[in-house]
Amino acid sequence: MSKDCGKHAEDDLRQTCRRLLCLLFGLAVIVAVIALIVYLVLRPTHPRFFLQDATLRQLDLSNGSAPLLSTAVQVTIASRNPNGRVGVYYDRLDVYASYKYQQITLASRLPPVYQGHGDVDVWSPVLKGPNVPFAPFLAKALGKDVAAGYLIMQVRIDGRVRWKVGSWTSGHYHIYVTCPAFFISSGGNGVLGANGLRFQTATYCRVEV
Repeated sequence: MSKDCGKHAEDDLRQTCRRLLCLLFGLAVIVAVIALIVYLVLRPTHPRFFLQDATLRQLDLSNGSAPLLSTAVQVTIASRNPNGRVGVYYDRLDVYASYKYQQITLASRLPPVYQGHGDVDVWSPVLKGPNVPFAPFLAKALGKDVAAGYLIMQVRIDGRVRWKVGSWTSGHYHIYVTCPAFFISSGGNGVLGANGLRFQTATYCRVEV
């Protein structure tokens, strides 16, 4: 009799575990379906970034076997949230300049901000890189570019964002932005920057989330 009771209790436990697993699986499926429906309805679009202006204040390159580059550039970056139903929290945005994929300034951290539907935010940080070790082949390429009166830098943003829909807020997502900055020889006209170079035109930025 005790064996039958023990076996019956064991069967009940197994059946309860199966029901619990089925319930958890069903809840997971429901959550996944809801998330898919929300995504298909809202279709969040990446924020749009624009490099509006850049002023090259310093561009000094020391010659030698171990070149050093000192750079200072003030940039004006605008961001717009194109979503009609999704807000964006910019929790961390680090901005720096690079030349041919080498970082040439320290990262400047922008203040955290919430961007509502259709909102636009503008930042104007000064990016500085004093005495940055520079590869000899890059120093040679930079010298040729400046001598030719044409220079391309990249203004990059590395950060973390969250999406907000109603009262729901997502987890963190990595955001990576690349803005090309074109400088040309001003020929004595316009606003002169370092080495006689001035910012040519506003550009759209590539955004990856």
